[in-house]
Amino acid sequence: MLGTYYYHEIVRKTIVSFGTLFNAISIRHDDSAGNTYSELKVPLAYGPSQKFLARLEQQADLNKPVGITLPRMSFEMNSINYDSSRKTGITQTFKASDGNNIKKVFMPVPYNIGFELNILAKLNDDALQIIEQILPYFQPSFNLTVDLVKSIGEKRDIPIVLDSINFQDDYEGDFSTRRALIYTLGFTAKTYLFGPVAESSEGLIKKVQVDFAANTDTQNTKREMRYTVTPDPVDAGPDDDFGFNETTAIFSDSKSYSPTRQIDI
Repeated sequence: MLGTYYYHEIVRKTIVSFGTLFNAISIRHDDSAGNTYSELKVPLAYGPSQKFLARLEQQADLNKPVGITLPRMSFEMNSINYDSSRKTGITQTFKASDGNNIKKVFMPVPYNIGFELNILAKLNDDALQIIEQILPYFQPSFNLTVDLVKSIGEKRDIPIVLDSINFQDDYEGDFSTRRALIYTLGFTAKTYLFGPVAESSEGLIKKVQVDFAANTDTQNTKREMRYTVTPDPVDAGPDDDFGFNETTAIFSDSKSYSPTRQIDI
């Protein structure tokens, strides 16, 4: 069982998708007349806030322009836990097509991945500009569509939930100590982990036929109705819109007449 190699890059895709949410945030500085004299795109990097604070403290040139160093943002994955509230049957499977072959996949396992987003700034107004561009989107979650298993085109909405907001102001110390305002936002990404994708010996359902009888005596029934549904086109794949051809046949007392109707969806 264990030892079969597969790698869907689901955790990596979740981390990248989370970081992509915050890679286009900028701040502006206005003069007394309300004219913008500077605009800065806030840098974003993967890593803990302690590393960035250590880099600031080791910077010997305290007169270096603040805009180059602060503000900035960092994020990191800090936990991964099984979510029993979203559990499904462990033996259930579903089938998908990669375009040529039918694949069989077990139902995914729900996991919660914890993230921490750190906002570092010297001016509180800079930090508040960043915060106000983030918080309104989380009520308390924001959905991301992630291509979890590319080989079968399995895309799912991953809720990103805002769990907590903490604030820290490192203002104590002498005049040579840099001040850093730190906002720490905790998030949880409710993702799914898939197992290996196996070949399936079964084919896609291309035609469905259902018979309706007036009673439970199927041998001597007096009235019968039959529905036959065929996907159009016959070789429809998972990405098609599945227009259907539906044929209705009614039989009554050995007399048969077959009205046919076309339904386009």
